[in-house]
Amino acid sequence: MLLDFSLDQTLIIALLFVWAGFVRTGLGFGGAALGLPLMLFVHNDPRLWLPIIGTHLLFFSGLTLRTRMHNVDWQYLRRSSIYIIPPAIIGVFGLVSLPILWLNVFIYSITLFYGLTWLFNRAIESSRNWADKLLLVLGGYVAGTSLTGAPLMVAVYMRNVSKDQLRDTLFVLWFILVSIKMTTFIVLSVDLHFPAALTLIPIAAVGHMLGLKAHNAIMRNDLLFKRWVGGGLVLVSALGLWHL
Repeated sequence: MLLDFSLDQTLIIALLFVWAGFVRTGLGFGGAALGLPLMLFVHNDPRLWLPIIGTHLLFFSGLTLRTRMHNVDWQYLRRSSIYIIPPAIIGVFGLVSLPILWLNVFIYSITLFYGLTWLFNRAIESSRNWADKLLLVLGGYVAGTSLTGAPLMVAVYMRNVSKDQLRDTLFVLWFILVSIKMTTFIVLSVDLHFPAALTLIPIAAVGHMLGLKAHNAIMRNDLLFKRWVGGGLVLVSALGLWHL
C-alpha cells in the first residue's frame, strides 16, 4: 500500500504515525482522533487508515499492558462496557457501508467539536447517571465508526476511575473495542493492510516511546497542551470540511 504513495507522501505518513503514537501514550487516548483527520488529507478513505491504526493500537496497548493489568479498574470497565460495546458494533457496520463522503464529514465534524471544546477549555462533562450512559453510548458508536470516540468516553471514565488507574483502564477498553472492529473487518473481508501496518510499527514506536516519556509532563500541563492541539484540530477540520 505504501508503494502507491510518492516519497513526500510517505514521509508525511511516517510523521503522522509518529504523532498518533505520541498522543496515544502521552494522553492515554486520542491517537486516532488526533491522527486520522490529518491522514485523510493524504488519502481520503478512512477504511484505508483505520485497520492500520487498529493494528497499532492492539500492538502497543498490549505491549504497555503486559505489566499493568493489575492497575485496571475491572469493575467499572465491566459496568460501562454494557453501554459501549453494542453501539460500537453498530458503528463498525456503518463504517463499512456508508459512502466515503459521509464518513469524512462525520469524522471532521466530530474532530471540529473536540477541537472547539479543547481550544476554549470547555470540557465534556457529565454529573448525572443518565448523562454518563448517553456519553458512553455515543462514544461507543463514534469509536465503532471511526475510532474517534475516545474523548466522549474519557469524560465519563475520568469521573469514575481513579487517576492512577485511568490510562491502563482506557488501554484495556481500546483493546476490546479495536478487537471487535478488527474481527468484524475480517468477517466482512475488509482489507486490513497488514503489511503496511507492520511496516509502520517501528515508526509509530518512536512516537510511542516519546509519549511514554512525556506523559507526566503532559498531565501536568494538560490544559495548555489541549488548547494548542484544539486550535490545530479546529484548523484541520475546517480545512477538511471546506475541501469536501
